[in-house]
Amino acid sequence: MIATTSRPAPAANPADHPVLPALLSRPYPAVMGVLNITPDSFSDGGQFIAPEQALAQARQMIAEGADIIDIGAESTRPYGSKPVPADEELRRLRPILSEVVSLGVPVSIDSMKSAVVAWALDHGAAIANDIWGLQRDGGMAGLIAERNVPIIIMHNRDSADASIDIMKDMADFFARSLDIAAKAGVSPGNIVLDPGIGFGKTPKQSITALARLGELQSFGLPLLVGASRKRFISTVTPSEPHQRLGGSIAAHLLAAQNGARIIRAHDVAETVQALRVAAAIREQG
Repeated sequence: MIATTSRPAPAANPADHPVLPALLSRPYPAVMGVLNITPDSFSDGGQFIAPEQALAQARQMIAEGADIIDIGAESTRPYGSKPVPADEELRRLRPILSEVVSLGVPVSIDSMKSAVVAWALDHGAAIANDIWGLQRDGGMAGLIAERNVPIIIMHNRDSADASIDIMKDMADFFARSLDIAAKAGVSPGNIVLDPGIGFGKTPKQSITALARLGELQSFGLPLLVGASRKRFISTVTPSEPHQRLGGSIAAHLLAAQNGARIIRAHDVAETVQALRVAAAIREQG
């Protein structure tokens, strides 16, 4: 078990950004649709790098029920991604971000660079998604506090280590991130935790993180899970990323059962349907 003291959920603060309470108020998890405007993402690299293709994909995901569009302009796949300078991220984002914002659904900016996040917030993004949980860019926490926007703090490691207790590692990581957030003045009501399925973890550790997700509720913060098309699925049933819909939905349904309030997915229509049907069945139980 995670050696943390159970904490009550943060009280609603009228001064917090309103987007999170709205997303978390329904009986089923919100769905975050993945929009990679990159040439090298593990599942759909290059498919949506052209602005017109990216905008069409955003419209499609919204029509399918996406509650959030998460835009990333740098591949952060755990295996073999190459760093991208901030200028290149911005070059990819400029033609598309404002257009997606205009569609009326909250937009999340998936970037570990505070300069990119600041630009995106200036152009209408409402949520920051940091795969290094405020621990890589020293300016990120201060930016989030100043702008009073939600931040997704994801657990990560430079490399996987099969010998460690991954749940303890996550708990320690989140404790460090939350200390950084508190010192910068980030409101707890603006924080979401993400176990980082596939990031700095062996496939077995990713499965453990999903199986024991409920332990992270000890932090008293909403949880986001993104297991969509991840490699651990292929260790259970051999498959390529585009063949992992069934495994993704299985993981996400169990994540929702164990406390996830936001699900990050490539396959929006199928994920929305699965979550809503599961919620309807539970309501009749």
